[in-house]
Amino acid sequence: MSHHMPQRHASLPVLPHAQSLLRRISWVSVLLLAACSSAPIAPIWQGEAKDALDRANAAYLEGDSRVALAEMTRVRRAISGTGRADWLANAELAHCAAQVASLVLEPCHAFEALRADATAAQIAYADYLRAQIKPGTPAATLALLPAVQQGIASQPNADAAALKSLADPLSRLVGAAVWLQKGQASPAVIEVALETSSHQGWRRPLLAWLGVQAQRAEQAGNTAELERLRRRMALVEGRSEGRSRATP
Repeated sequence: MSHHMPQRHASLPVLPHAQSLLRRISWVSVLLLAACSSAPIAPIWQGEAKDALDRANAAYLEGDSRVALAEMTRVRRAISGTGRADWLANAELAHCAAQVASLVLEPCHAFEALRADATAAQIAYADYLRAQIKPGTPAATLALLPAVQQGIASQPNADAAALKSLADPLSRLVGAAVWLQKGQASPAVIEVALETSSHQGWRRPLLAWLGVQAQRAEQAGNTAELERLRRRMALVEGRSEGRSRATP
């Protein structure tokens, strides 16, 4: 694992609190489950897709790439049977949000393949994840974003206090990542992202944000801080455990 800022990858056992959090991404979950909400009994695919999406994102944030990939395969299989690209786009965006929170800062390819059939709100959110929604964006476009992200998107400058005030930890990390892409991630913003990742036990984003801090410490020539961060990263990766056993 590199000790520099992860930009294109990273990799995490499923904790109950993570699944609980991911169920609160209501704008995705409600849209996904609302497809046949008027029916007396929801089709089986809806429950299967929702549960698999929860497991995929929890596994991704906690570092288990194998489980995340397997669960996203289940999500896609379940939703593709409907022939509705816009419903599948919701799931892909939810997974891409977990990736952005972990500083995988690249286009959401799975969503981009569906963009032509996506809704305006989905397109706005995909653009937000790529930091393409900026101050001065028309209010009508901002209104398409999830309410929890509208304030972050409209801020002219990064505001760690505003970020910390967000109740949803995943939205907090996404907001910090958006500001990082804009070159506005102050040390205070990075610290909020670190505290959030650590509190949730999300190994992947924690390593990514520690990598950002380590890179800045190295650039500043702060050797003591760099070594401290490297020790913490080793702990998160589980590498310090092996060394401690070898120590008399």
